[in-house]
Amino acid sequence: MTSTERTHNTFAGKPVNRLPNQPILMTFAGRWAGIPYGEYVRDHRKMIEAQLRMVEDFEVDLVQVISDPAREAADCGAIVKWYDDQPPAIDEENALLKDKATLARLKQPDPLDGGRMHDRVLGCALGRKRVGNAVPVCGWVEGPMAQAADLRGINRIMLDLIDDPKFVVDLFEFLTELEICFARAQVDAGADIIGIGDAAASLINDELYREYVLPFEKREVQAIREMGVYTRLHICGNVTHHLEAMGELGVNMVDIDFLTDLSQVRSGMGSEVTVLGNVDPVEVVQNGTPETIFAALEECHRTVGDDRFIIGAGCEITPGTVPENLRALAEYARHPMNH
Repeated sequence: MTSTERTHNTFAGKPVNRLPNQPILMTFAGRWAGIPYGEYVRDHRKMIEAQLRMVEDFEVDLVQVISDPAREAADCGAIVKWYDDQPPAIDEENALLKDKATLARLKQPDPLDGGRMHDRVLGCALGRKRVGNAVPVCGWVEGPMAQAADLRGINRIMLDLIDDPKFVVDLFEFLTELEICFARAQVDAGADIIGIGDAAASLINDELYREYVLPFEKREVQAIREMGVYTRLHICGNVTHHLEAMGELGVNMVDIDFLTDLSQVRSGMGSEVTVLGNVDPVEVVQNGTPETIFAALEECHRTVGDDRFIIGAGCEITPGTVPENLRALAEYARHPMNH
């Protein structure tokens, strides 16, 4: 059974020969391949080289064309701070939309015009070329809250939700169009899974999430699914209070961070969604042992309670993780008692 068949069967609730193993690997991948992260995020060829090492060396069932959340923002004109061997960062003090009036003049970036979005699109194409149909290729877009935080600044957009909701809606309209266009370019290039990252959404209450964020996330998910590919939702932090609302999105797969109460995921999101997580990537995966990692994954699997389960940590695997600890995830995935 190929990684692609294994993943598709898991999404459909069908038998697999082992559980899919799909932890988020970005900085670890660069470190393992000997590629400074500043180069990893700016050259899709180096990213795919590192991702193929993850597939080959750690039995990972996914090529992840993921690196940082600053691609769309950069192509919109945001100031990005670059570093030699760590992820780039948005200059929030000089955020692109620090002056809200800038939104009216902002143009939709073209994901194929040679910018940072284009580099991810090229990564999807190269990943597909290298693995054929044997391994899924996962592209990535940002959700409305996460992208708004990148363009406006996290503190400003939080206040806007209360002080200027009309601006928030106008901004989310712009961003949803942007992300759907970006997703389509990645799908056309070869991605068969699109991840949606909306970390900032975990920081607001359920009322604000339902009123302002959920409708736009729904539009992204629906549009991507209509492209004929799968959707993966990743919201860092504690989303226990959002699980019921998130269940309305219709995503195929949800990453559950270690801060979220995993026992409430099935009752909140339903039986059809595939669950990844949610062991602590630092305390358990980085600082633990293969034995403690195996036990933690076993507990997560038992809590989820069915076969729509994918191996991974609550968030990104840290670059300081030792290889034997990462290999413990694959060991659990292929254990005969787990499928």
